Amino acid sequence: MRARLPVGVIGVGALGRHHARHLASFHGVDLVGVHDLDTPRALSVAAETGCAAFNDVDDLLQRVQAVTVAVPTPAHVDVGIRALEAGVPVLMEKPLAASLEEADQLIDTADRTGLQLQVGHIERFNRAIRAAQQHFGDIRYFESTRLAPFQPRGTDVAVVLDLMIHDLDLVLHLTGGAEVLDVRASGVAVLTPFLDLATARVEFANGAVAMVTSSRMARERTRKLRMFQSNGYFSLDLAAGNGDFMRIRPSWIPGTGTSLQEIVEHVPLAAPQADALALELASFVHAVRGHRDTVVSGPEGRAALALALRVTAAVESAPVARPVG
Repeated sequence: MRARLPVGVIGVGALGRHHARHLASFHGVDLVGVHDLDTPRALSVAAETGCAAFNDVDDLLQRVQAVTVAVPTPAHVDVGIRALEAGVPVLMEKPLAASLEEADQLIDTADRTGLQLQVGHIERFNRAIRAAQQHFGDIRYFESTRLAPFQPRGTDVAVVLDLMIHDLDLVLHLTGGAEVLDVRASGVAVLTPFLDLATARVEFANGAVAMVTSSRMARERTRKLRMFQSNGYFSLDLAAGNGDFMRIRPSWIPGTGTSLQEIVEHVPLAAPQADALALELASFVHAVRGHRDTVVSGPEGRAALALALRVTAAVESAPVARPVG
């Protein structure tokens, strides 16, 4: 019988708590313990999930063979390197780090130790993406809208690193990591010292273009993604986990037909119901056990971070409109 994999969670705030909850329910996994600087919070999550609360991170790292890290972004590099240096593979919540230099430190440490470093870009496991992926082809135009009501969590970074980075990672993944040629962006800080709303246009060397908008000041939560390729277009609702593929009929001859229905067929998109975070955590467990490659590698996480930082820089360098007269 295969031994259960001992794991831990470092940082059990709003998201880390769900890490612990899922890991505690996995067959073949033993949630050994959790750690958080907020001791009452750690004790509460430990009681909820039936594990121990550790006051000392090193003590936890000595007892596990994998950890997930959901601490504030500025602490990612210190906690991640501490775990990797202790011989423990890491699933790091996005963004990988606060800077490219820190991302490189994490990647270099993972390479040197030969350990898994996975980045928590959860939309890779979204039900709508899973349903549509069998139809993906030469996607050349992306249009994403990600809006959320304001909440204090995540406001230690700009909305580009908090929300938009999800869509930037998807675009990079679906363009095969094509080279970014140009980024134009605008945005504004309203409720925090950082950008709270941003929109960007990204052009790629393969001809693809992405129009990406994110805001954390919306009244309602929205996560929509539209994508166009040579044989049709996708309209995905990432929040609902479903969508549609409007595909040109293979039998259609250009110039013929009297209605759209004769030219295009509607393909509803749906995948088996599953929690995206649970799928992400399960993929990390499988990677640690050597059963599959890491789904979102350190270098992929770095690429998403690099593009997000480039968007932020483009906002800061954008010309400011001035009144005439």
